Amino acid sequence: MIDYSGLEAVFAVIEEGSFDRAAGRLNVTPSAISHRVKGLEDRMGTALIVRGTPCLPTEAGRRVSRHIERVHLLEASLQEDYPGLAARQARPRPAKARVVVNADSLSTWCMEAFADFTDRTGCMLDLAMEDQNFALDWLTKGEADAAVTATESALAGCDVHRLGTLRYHATASPGFVRHYFPDGVTEEAFAGAPSLTFNRKDALQRRWSCEMFGRHVEHPTHWVPSSTAFVDAALRGMGWGMNPEHLVADHLASGCLIELVPGRVIDIPLYWQINRISADLLKELTASVLRSAGRHLRGGAATSSFGPRARSAMSAPNPT
Repeated sequence: MIDYSGLEAVFAVIEEGSFDRAAGRLNVTPSAISHRVKGLEDRMGTALIVRGTPCLPTEAGRRVSRHIERVHLLEASLQEDYPGLAARQARPRPAKARVVVNADSLSTWCMEAFADFTDRTGCMLDLAMEDQNFALDWLTKGEADAAVTATESALAGCDVHRLGTLRYHATASPGFVRHYFPDGVTEEAFAGAPSLTFNRKDALQRRWSCEMFGRHVEHPTHWVPSSTAFVDAALRGMGWGMNPEHLVADHLASGCLIELVPGRVIDIPLYWQINRISADLLKELTASVLRSAGRHLRGGAATSSFGPRARSAMSAPNPT
């Protein structure tokens, strides 16, 4: 039998970042927490926690943490059907799901879905921010239950649902455009105009320049790792950038922002991939995400039912 008191101790230390806070959370002494963690590490033959400030998980520790999170989801599902199982607990422990979302979805349409889900279920969410082109790495490593991703092909062990398309506009302030592009967006002018880039994984500005000129044109850039600050930087004339239409529609309508080249947009298809182990337990989360996507994304997913739209790695067509 697995020593769940040891697993819970490791999980608490990872969650709280220290042995003392983990002890308070589990209502035991710090020495008891240390004893449980050390005992489990001895039995597993590997370190689970890197002691420090804060304490951090090793690779094995992350696996233990994910296992406990899924056990909590299973317990919550069972207690929902059989409430008497939790009768002895003065305060039942809420389940938690880890979801990976790109910054622009988090800033535009996803929070509506997440709030709806938590209101319906009482489940806690651990939201991680990641570029849509890299979100599947979290699922591959078993570090998340679900992810918003740009990848249509179902990852092995996952179900995938189409969400819709997030449209991006290349925008800048009128003053910026007058200063840097007095004769239009030429390749020479573009090379001297600063852009805005979210982080090193953000390839949207590069993609736009490739589509505009047939190749990437090197240019200076500001690094702005915030969706709302990204828009603000464009409004203040710091640079041009690819902004989601939800965040700039009003600014475009008022003339505070203008497109570098009207109509030259980039559409990013988005998909919801969810670990099949968690899929049934988190069906309410999937339903909430699809409802919000249907309301806010172009060509958004149907809002009434998601079952027929799901595809698994086994049913997805092989790429040719």
